[in-house]
Amino acid sequence: MSDTQEFSITLEQESDYVFRISFDDTPIPSLVTDESPPLGGDAGPNPSRLLTAAVANCLSASLLFALRKFKNTPGKIVTRATAHMARNEHGRLRVESVDATITLPGLAQDYQQLPRVLAQFEDFCIVTESVRAGVAVNVSVQDQDGTQLHGSQPQAPA
Repeated sequence: MSDTQEFSITLEQESDYVFRISFDDTPIPSLVTDESPPLGGDAGPNPSRLLTAAVANCLSASLLFALRKFKNTPGKIVTRATAHMARNEHGRLRVESVDATITLPGLAQDYQQLPRVLAQFEDFCIVTESVRAGVAVNVSVQDQDGTQLHGSQPQAPA
């Protein structure tokens, strides 16, 4: 059995910068995204917000998994994540860093094996560890007949 998995999404432009994301082969409802003004109208989260949400969600779920692994039953976990945007050497805006603060209900002594939990939970987080390590993104552009118009060279993770 292979450890490799894959999934697909479909993005379809609805208007201007508004796109509908469908999560292929799942019953998950579609999601609308949009750019912030002045390009878009904030009809949905933009890609930077989705990236930040993905990091925060993955960290929270990983911490919950690690807590439960050691028989803890925490109440509601609250995570606040802040993305820091900066321009690169070419003047292009990029997500430079993400700060995530996870708040557990109760006090540290309420949890079993908390030092072990905290030492390992980030390693379970697929998204955060992928972003930290760098993710190769290969891009191709094709016309409606499937003719390839553009293909980026694969970028090795940094």
